[in-house]
Amino acid sequence: MVKAAIYARISSDDGTALGVGRQLDDCRKLAADLGWEVGEEYVDNDVSAHAKRRPAYERMLADLRDGVCDGVLVYHVDRLTRRPIELEQFIEVVTAAGVSHVQFVSGGGLDAGSGDGLLMVRMLSAVAANESATKSRRVKRKMEQVAASGLPHGGVRPFGYEADRMTVRPDEAAVIVTVVARFLAGESLRSLAVWMTDQEIPTVRGAAVWQTTTLRNFIKSPRIAGLREHRGEIVGTAAWPAIISVEDHRRVLARIAELASSGRRSPRRYLLSGMLRCHKCGGRLFSSARANSRRYVCMSGPDHGGCGGTYVTAPPVEELIADAVLYRLDSPEMAETLTGRAADTSEASALADTLAADRAQLDELAGLYASRQVGAREWMTARRPIEDRISDTERRLARLTRSETIAGLAGQGAELRRQWGTLNLTRQAAIVAAVLDHAVIGPGDPAARSFDPARVTPVWRL
Repeated sequence: MVKAAIYARISSDDGTALGVGRQLDDCRKLAADLGWEVGEEYVDNDVSAHAKRRPAYERMLADLRDGVCDGVLVYHVDRLTRRPIELEQFIEVVTAAGVSHVQFVSGGGLDAGSGDGLLMVRMLSAVAANESATKSRRVKRKMEQVAASGLPHGGVRPFGYEADRMTVRPDEAAVIVTVVARFLAGESLRSLAVWMTDQEIPTVRGAAVWQTTTLRNFIKSPRIAGLREHRGEIVGTAAWPAIISVEDHRRVLARIAELASSGRRSPRRYLLSGMLRCHKCGGRLFSSARANSRRYVCMSGPDHGGCGGTYVTAPPVEELIADAVLYRLDSPEMAETLTGRAADTSEASALADTLAADRAQLDELAGLYASRQVGAREWMTARRPIEDRISDTERRLARLTRSETIAGLAGQGAELRRQWGTLNLTRQAAIVAAVLDHAVIGPGDPAARSFDPARVTPVWRL
């Protein structure tokens, strides 16, 4: 008696497993008609024939090699595989294992030991592969047509929109506007994810805790800017309403790219990190924790390059700068500055396009070097001016972004002062950095018992 392995697979399942259930029933009936014993059943439910891994299929091949079964029952050859190369691997396994009994409910049997049988199953597999390719082309063409018309495709409901993927959800849209503005103002994704979790805003899947990856994916999505994306490219304006402007979308992408290139990942611990300068050498002051205090220090040595002669205790200088920033937000000078330096959205859009083009050119240059079409010397020579342009564009775009995002905070200094203690550190630092370029720390009196505010000279960005 032949001891048979039954294999069943379906690409897409609605959760009921009825598809594979029908295949198993038909294979069991065929086994009974043939007088075969069912040895083992192998099921890959909701798994495409083109998937990189099919666990049950791989386990069946391993068992066939080990002689667990000496026959195979499958509903149709396209359930087994749709790729001719994979069919050849299957034939190699059953031939080497001496498995000559292979039967299909739809399509008849295969004598793996005869040339005619092998020819027949190869022909069936070629037909299945062609049907799969034809279906793939039809689906691809349909998706391209849908994308070109600006209509949405299926999938999980996007954050900010209803299940129809067209209607804006006002409450979630307000969250998106707030998050994008705060991110462009300098707040970190981690800080914003914590805020959304604390505000008990659920994800579209109902999760209570926001991950930075989830947050990054939706704020950089072209969808919220009313753009239709297809296969990684913008193909036109979407049929649904935008939640943020296209210019803000481009700025979000630019800042995400800037963060990726800077490599900064550790949470902020000091409010003024990177914003203080030494009066003597002009070097940055670095955060330096001691046993019972926090300080900013001009550090000497090859890794820092400072003179080592200036330091200041952190809490009082942070409090002084924060007070000055909040006062400046309510000052007439701030209103006048913003009136004269309002960001030109067309300029920001052009800068974002330039930045994308230069980064693409840098990637292309790296590809030429990797394929040995240019040498190391040529690569380095060509790379430097592109990187210089990228750095300059990023600085100009950052200045425009800060001018625009701080506009919503102008005149809100008193309110922010009341909320200051409840804001997390990255939110506080983003507000400070939008107004302050840096502050120079002057010489201190070693004998002084208290902090001297006169040591601090702010250099305002706005």
